[in-house]
Amino acid sequence: MFGRQVTLKLKPDAAAELTRIVRSEIIPILQRQKGFRNETLFVAPERSEAIDNSFWDTPEDAEAYNQSAYPQVLTALANVIEEVPTVKTFDFVTSTVDPTFAGKLA
Repeated sequence: MFGRQVTLKLKPDAAAELTRIVRSEIIPILQRQKGFRNETLFVAPERSEAIDNSFWDTPEDAEAYNQSAYPQVLTALANVIEEVPTVKTFDFVTSTVDPTFAGKLA
């Protein structure tokens, strides 16, 4: 598995709107992408910062998303971010997340 980590610098008081956009617009975009597995979002409103992680079957799937759909995601985020997000990629190694945990977050 492969991961993308996107660090976002948020506009002041934009955390709630970011969460709404991710849930209503970005997750549906991700779910339509080949090889997409999961997404997590961490927000630190006091720092106006967020970290979004997405998980992919292969680096090629993540790159295809980056080329085809990520520009649409950036457009959706335009009103809540201060600057172009930083994107890093990683090989996924391990997790201890209980599969039932995700259901508790919704």
